[in-house]
Amino acid sequence: MAKIVENYFIKGEEEKPTINFNAQTGILEISESSYPEYTNDIYNPAMEWLEKYMEESNRTITFNFRLDYFNTSTSFRFQQIINVLNEYHIKKGGTVTINWYYESGDIDMKENGEDYAKDAKVPFYLLTY
Repeated sequence: MAKIVENYFIKGEEEKPTINFNAQTGILEISESSYPEYTNDIYNPAMEWLEKYMEESNRTITFNFRLDYFNTSTSFRFQQIINVLNEYHIKKGGTVTINWYYESGDIDMKENGEDYAKDAKVPFYLLTY
């Protein structure tokens, strides 16, 4: 029997992103800007939720990164998320897709996505908006 996991939602403000993880649909999204001085306060609870959600094998996850700006410490957290999603796909049979959204013409954000795509072991799409 599947474990019931509640949705996880944090409204973004200033340097903190909006995090919207929907347990029912499997659509997980981080959006807006992310440049906090300390990422632990934001990303540790999100990672804990993700780990709990992925205790159940064979889930379908669509992870959307839809940011206009992020800093270096956030970049490290994004790499952690991608690594965890890779592991879930390989070890637990999860169906994972990563969508990296960037504004048309934002070369830096596109290149960031291309860099992350190199480490992804799951389908990784670069999409403009």
